[in-house]
Amino acid sequence: MRIRTVALAAAAVPFAVAAAAVVLEAGHWRLYAERHRIELKPQPRRSCPDCRGAGGWWVDGANPEMEACGCWSNRPELRIRLLPVPAWPDEPPF
Repeated sequence: MRIRTVALAAAAVPFAVAAAAVVLEAGHWRLYAERHRIELKPQPRRSCPDCRGAGGWWVDGANPEMEACGCWSNRPELRIRLLPVPAWPDEPPF
């Protein structure tokens, strides 16, 4: 019975990872994970009629700059802190 439970749990982990990848791709999110934080950042939609997946367009003028498309820039970024980031020492190590 215990071997069967371990085998089912081991099979569930790759399935959960694959399901999470599909959900993130369908929702146009990018996952960034490290030991200090987990971030979900919105990504431009390829089906957007305004930017066509480029994420924005260049505005002409004296100072050309990139204007972000609303298909991703108006969506919030989600961040979960896991471990505190260690403080940098004030003095050099030598």
